[in-house]
Amino acid sequence: MAGKQILLIEDEKSIRDMTAFALRRAGFEVSEAEDCRSGRAQISDRRPDLVLIDWMLPDASGLELTRQLKRDPATAELPIILVTARAEESDKVSGLDGGADDYVTKPFRTRELVARINAVLRRSGSTGGDDTVEHDGLRLEQASHRVMAGDRPVTLGPTEYRMLEFFMTHPERVYSREQLLDRIWGGSVYVEERTIDVHIRRLRKALEEFGYDDLIQTVRGAGYRFSTRRG
Repeated sequence: MAGKQILLIEDEKSIRDMTAFALRRAGFEVSEAEDCRSGRAQISDRRPDLVLIDWMLPDASGLELTRQLKRDPATAELPIILVTARAEESDKVSGLDGGADDYVTKPFRTRELVARINAVLRRSGSTGGDDTVEHDGLRLEQASHRVMAGDRPVTLGPTEYRMLEFFMTHPERVYSREQLLDRIWGGSVYVEERTIDVHIRRLRKALEEFGYDDLIQTVRGAGYRFSTRRG
């Protein structure tokens, strides 16, 4: 997606230079930071379209910065990809639980990184719809990309928004993890089925404060369903 602004937060200059060069060749505008503090300052000055954050940074961990950005309403919907040498499944789950939209392990191929960035940008973009969908006081406004519980806003990350939008526009039907991956991620080969469970937990947690978490139901052995019937 040429012209999109990417903020690269990486403390190793050689890796930062190589990655920035590859991203600029792919058509992105790239700004750079070497630690969490300077990264946050750049986000405040000019919000990027996506942030690439290295897990291990000198002043704090990239995972903690990810959590901070996702907790802040001003940056909660900012797409984030964690980049790290930590390749264990538990590390990937921790990264996704912390709010990252994707996770890339070092060493990585430039083409794969660009493909993942484009996939996350597509998922976080507006669907272009202008309808309002409502169930029992939970309202999703597609034009403004806003979710309301009565008169209170519900803060969701871009992936959780797309997941809720799909569920609310396809209620009362059970979807397997594979079907949800295809419908929400477009069949991306880079997303594992376990990712669905992580985003379901995050979506339920966001809805729990407003009493709507029970609308997302687990159907044992089959998948997930959005139910319009409470209780």
